[in-house]
Amino acid sequence: MKSILLTLLPIGALSLGLMTSSGQSMNTNQTELATFGGGCFWCMEAEFQKLPGIKSLTSGFSGGRTENPTYEQVCSGTTGHAEVIQIGYDPTKVSYERLLQAFWIAHDPTTSNRQGADEGTQYRSIILYRNEAEKLAVEKSKADAQKNFRSHIVTELASFKKFYPADDHHQNYFNTNPNQPYCQVIIKPKLEKFEKELKKVDK
Repeated sequence: MKSILLTLLPIGALSLGLMTSSGQSMNTNQTELATFGGGCFWCMEAEFQKLPGIKSLTSGFSGGRTENPTYEQVCSGTTGHAEVIQIGYDPTKVSYERLLQAFWIAHDPTTSNRQGADEGTQYRSIILYRNEAEKLAVEKSKADAQKNFRSHIVTELASFKKFYPADDHHQNYFNTNPNQPYCQVIIKPKLEKFEKELKKVDK
């Protein structure tokens, strides 16, 4: 569905307030990175923009074999990459564990290689950890999250290797194209649900 609607969308998007178009944060003091995939990166980006402590968000690709893949190559399913977001965050304001908590809320981790109408290995649920401490945190978070799902969580857990940013017109997508069909029909309802579920866990 997304690939069809993409043809309707304008080129040229603005970057998120505190980052450059390449996703690099500006005037930072302390920044750590997290890389998650949960279906369409446009959706995940819009959801994680709602969290405090986020300094940068970049949509892109990771977890595959092909060097410097294009969006079209990733959509073909031949590169092994997933659509992901790379999050630059201030650990003094938001913890890695909090990001993981939001990750399980942001999408359905029990569906294999799909989120809604978006289907393919590029839409798989994946967490790319950077060290042993993150791996342990991910495994614990996954076990805790499983209690909230009747079906088995199929999220792939993998060691981070490389991240490839998507083209500029994929960045900050929802904010730049709020009236586009995909944004209205797919992203907006997911975003509203995400914010509602976050409030529940924070009570």
